[in-house]
Amino acid sequence: MLHYKLIKGDEMSVARITTINFKSKEDADESINDYSKKAPSEFPEAEQLLQIRASDTTVMAISLYADNEAMERASAARAKRMSNNEKTFDVVDTKTGEVTLNHKN
Repeated sequence: MLHYKLIKGDEMSVARITTINFKSKEDADESINDYSKKAPSEFPEAEQLLQIRASDTTVMAISLYADNEAMERASAARAKRMSNNEKTFDVVDTKTGEVTLNHKN
């Protein structure tokens, strides 16, 4: 990690990882399509947005932000998106943390 801090500086990106188990495959399909189209404009401060389909009904969304303040500024848009779709969710699990490696080829 010391090498990474020397390259990037003292500020580390932060991540929000949200795993959603949907009630149906169709709900997951609709959410994937909607998020893919709208998330880049809904979360303009995100350094990176990833969406992973883990199963027919499980989707993970990973958002990277420059710092906690930028992630917090995205909270209102996230709350609106989650509220609009909550009837399609079976289980939601969210974690946040410091990015310790972000390797890109």
